Amino acid sequence: MDSFRTELLPEEQPAEPKKNPVLNFLWEIVQTVVMAMILYFLVDMMIGRVQVENISMEPTLQPGERLIINKLAYRLGSIKRGDVIVFHYPRNPNSDYIKRVIGLPGETVRIADGTVYINNEPLQEDYIAAPATYFGEWTVPEGQVFVLGDNRNQSFDSHSWGFVPKEMIVGKAILIYWPPSAIRVLNQTPLVNAAGQP
Repeated sequence: MDSFRTELLPEEQPAEPKKNPVLNFLWEIVQTVVMAMILYFLVDMMIGRVQVENISMEPTLQPGERLIINKLAYRLGSIKRGDVIVFHYPRNPNSDYIKRVIGLPGETVRIADGTVYINNEPLQEDYIAAPATYFGEWTVPEGQVFVLGDNRNQSFDSHSWGFVPKEMIVGKAILIYWPPSAIRVLNQTPLVNAAGQP
């Protein structure tokens, strides 16, 4: 009967080649850098960082504040009224704006006597700097949203230039992270008055 060994005896083990410690150290650095780059690009695909540059979103956002943007928010979910979004300005896609979603596709937005109405229902807005001094009416097309700055009378927004196509939305602002004294989550959602009083 034949016999077979599956393991080498200790005296038959081949000697392991000696590793160069410098090459080993360099290889570890290369692996670390590659992993860091992969993680950076993965995070960058999901999370953005922006700085507020003007007063159009006061009092909610102040110039100089830095925000974290969820770039996957609208790939995984739907746009909601009250979301603070970053988007490419439709008339110059190289410029990014930050505003609040007010009107959703198919809705009629009307501004009169300082009040915003959605389909003739008044919007409760505790976050604005002051009521709008302008007026108008807009019907939001499919695939687009109507946005306004919280500082209504100092904001260049949908009441001036129109709607934002959904594909131009970069993401949803979710957190102020700088300066430390301003750290907070952004999640205030305006409500439409269910009573329907004009």
